[in-house]
Amino acid sequence: MAKKKGFMTPERKKKLRTLLRKKAAEELKKEQERKAAERQRVISERCGSKKDIENASDDDLKKIVKEYFDKWYNLEGEMFFLQREVILRDLQINELNMSVSDMKGKFIKPTLKKVSKYENKFAKLQEKAAKFAFANQLKAKDK
Repeated sequence: MAKKKGFMTPERKKKLRTLLRKKAAEELKKEQERKAAERQRVISERCGSKKDIENASDDDLKKIVKEYFDKWYNLEGEMFFLQREVILRDLQINELNMSVSDMKGKFIKPTLKKVSKYENKFAKLQEKAAKFAFANQLKAKDK
């Protein structure tokens, strides 16, 4: 009896891999297009439609500039309040973390200040030099 070949022959595996790659590429392309469309929608929602500056009169330009300034001013105000809120939330999170660590009995090690090694070595060298100079003065007087 001839041995029965397996279901997944190398040719079938290769064909299946190529089909999976094509399908994954198509899905990735669709995802990118969907994200780009969503981005454009959000931009148009936030900024509004593009104004025709080329054919606008001076009064229209003044109105357009005023609209953009008002929009910018409001967004800056919102950004300020959002940043303030983020800072407050960070403080609350930090306080909650500290209270949890107090409850568990685990304490956070405080951050240590960085101390330069070279300053300490320089101070020690100066002390040694002062002792050496003092010892030399004593020897000079003894003679």
